[in-house]
Amino acid sequence: MKTMLRSDSTLSSNRLPALVPELCAHRPIFMRCRSNPIERASSVKSLRQRFSREDRQGIGGIHPTSSFVPGARAAEQSLVTEGETSQKLEETMLKVFPGQAYPLGVSVVESGTNFAIFSQNATAVTLCLVLQEREIQNVVDQGMVELSLDPQVNKTGDIWHICVEDLPRSNVLYGYRVNGPQDWHQGHRFDYENILLDPYAKLIEGRRVFGDASNKMSKFFGTYDFDCSFDWGQSYKIPNIHEKDLVIYEMNVRAFTADESSELDPNIRGSYLGVVDKNMDPNAIKIPHLVELGVNAVELLPVFEFDEMELQRRPNPRDHMINTWGYSTINFFAPMSRYASNGGGSSNASREFKVMVKALHDAGIEVILDVVYNHTNEADDENPYTTSFRGIDNKVYYMVDLDNKAQLLNFSGCGNTLNCNHPVVMELILDSLRHWVTEYHVDGFRFDLASVLCRGTDGCPLNAPPLIKAIAKDNILSRCKIIAEPWDCGGLYLVGKFPNWDRWAEWNGIYRDDVRRFIKGENGMKGSFATRIAGSADLYQVNKRKPYHGINFIIAHDGFTLYDLVSYNYKHNDANGEGGNDGCNDNFSWNCGFEGETDDTFIKDLRLRQMKNFHVALMASQGTPMMLMGDEYGHTRYGNNNSYGHDNALNHLQWGQLKDKKENLFRFFSEMIKFRRSRHLFTRENFISKNEVTWHEDNWENHESKFLAFTFHEVNGSDIYVAFNAHDFGIEAAIPSPPQRKQWFRVVDTNLESPNDFVVEGAPGVGKIYNIAPYSSIVLEAKP
Repeated sequence: MKTMLRSDSTLSSNRLPALVPELCAHRPIFMRCRSNPIERASSVKSLRQRFSREDRQGIGGIHPTSSFVPGARAAEQSLVTEGETSQKLEETMLKVFPGQAYPLGVSVVESGTNFAIFSQNATAVTLCLVLQEREIQNVVDQGMVELSLDPQVNKTGDIWHICVEDLPRSNVLYGYRVNGPQDWHQGHRFDYENILLDPYAKLIEGRRVFGDASNKMSKFFGTYDFDCSFDWGQSYKIPNIHEKDLVIYEMNVRAFTADESSELDPNIRGSYLGVVDKNMDPNAIKIPHLVELGVNAVELLPVFEFDEMELQRRPNPRDHMINTWGYSTINFFAPMSRYASNGGGSSNASREFKVMVKALHDAGIEVILDVVYNHTNEADDENPYTTSFRGIDNKVYYMVDLDNKAQLLNFSGCGNTLNCNHPVVMELILDSLRHWVTEYHVDGFRFDLASVLCRGTDGCPLNAPPLIKAIAKDNILSRCKIIAEPWDCGGLYLVGKFPNWDRWAEWNGIYRDDVRRFIKGENGMKGSFATRIAGSADLYQVNKRKPYHGINFIIAHDGFTLYDLVSYNYKHNDANGEGGNDGCNDNFSWNCGFEGETDDTFIKDLRLRQMKNFHVALMASQGTPMMLMGDEYGHTRYGNNNSYGHDNALNHLQWGQLKDKKENLFRFFSEMIKFRRSRHLFTRENFISKNEVTWHEDNWENHESKFLAFTFHEVNGSDIYVAFNAHDFGIEAAIPSPPQRKQWFRVVDTNLESPNDFVVEGAPGVGKIYNIAPYSSIVLEAKP
């Protein structure tokens, strides 16, 4: 960890390890802690005002704010009833040391528990400690002790630190008060009344139950558990799947099992354990569903701690919603605590997350995290939600426009932009990523709005962003998949141009749009569609990049589901409270003749056929495919293409519907995925050459042509022929001769009903002409 030091300091960052013993060698300071009665107060501020200035300062820098005192030396607490004219104050001794600057966060050292936090512009820092029984929710009524840090003793460079002896190894809540310059126009947002989360806190405690409206104003505190260990097992192995072989399933941990139809115990639904629960009927076990589907990687929507109730903290048009997607990070190290089963809290969340990762790995499924380092939950200057970074050092952690009254720059669309290429913030992000790899064994990361990470501290794009390079070159992250969403809300669109050092993959947004437009039947898209099928060489065949550096997707969490893509021409977002103004308008969707739900058999059959066509295209393309949870059975959000705030059936996987579609759409999806994974032709490591593909096309310039056929060639003659007909009329396609001593077998015809739409072993009898129905696709395989 490189540490920012003041310019007048004689210490350098590379001396920090040697500095640690020097700091700990300081003579310990014995501090007296005074306790006042337990008060039922609406804020800590009201407690603190009960004391005179001298009492608030206490002896040796201790600030008493409640009656609970840490350590075995704590004196008997004195309870004083309201209205008494005098208070009985009892004293106890706390033994503290100056502490050490490294590592940031909380750590166990020889002298006790060390706390270290960075703030370059702070003038005062106070450590707030609460010892409590974890069953007690209302921390305001629990004991809080405040330790003021002396900048002459408890500060090295820009890092404030203190070591406290005899603290418990768990069940301690902590936070910081931070004060500093009040000059708003210089970018400062200090407020000493706020108790702030440590950016390096490894666990976070707040409300225990997801969506608990009775605790929607719950405060969040850092915590730790140094006794929490986890046995990964002697036979445990990380899958280490090559990128070219991945089939990614984007899913939300909570939404995967939150619905009653999951048939899980209510205490397990929507939790990490819900993904792996083995105590129910075997049919209710969820990982086998992923195995049966055929995917070998899950991309989890954000699992860093977030406040799902943030939209309800003040009256606003969206205050009926619950943030169920989680793109509003509070802390970058702590797993979402309300994904623990049975309201188990942060330590259980940490352990159960590891249980989930281990179970997925044991099933041969990798775990990729969707991470949000472009902004935080702290919103904008108009309606700030200060929990951590803003109050610790706003000018360092966020991009501010010093030419415009130091307003927060907003390239994220969420009110603030993390200052990712500032050295301190960059190191925070790297430490966070390493933590998730070493502590939780995750296999990769998808970076939300990753173009933000390519901006300098002034917001201007960088050709060689230090953070992007550091992630690509980091030894600990070297085995990880690193995937960029290569755009942001400030217009920095970097698809095919994302700085990559031959390591970074990208969500291929151009693939999504071109495939949608061709399959729905737009004119002039055949050439673009062929380019996407072939691996988007126009975007990625640069330097040492590979086809698998393009993440092919048609559907993702934001936007229409696959069913809605073929059922709605327009978004229907009225339930979001923004008058339909949110969500993307350019969906390239087609409702097949009727907007929304219908009983028309012809339209329903066409929609089913189109969903299969999209899936064939995705699985037949060079590059890495990604699909969305629920598309395997045709999940609908009824046209809502921005459903982030709905903790209900709009987002929850419907296991009953899945069961109903098991022998039709699900079967087709599953077999097509397995077909791809078992055929080298679809998973080439290098871009296909002219000898490896034949395009059965001599009319590329025909703007009205919506038919494309091609053959992928294999050295051993196991060729595969694929054709797409996006016309509203049938095409009599001339089928090329099969390789020597081979014949064509029909594997896929999306116009046929299940099970004939996908024949695993292949159906023989394919002639020289094949009548390909309107809006359908076929796959033929050459076999002896």
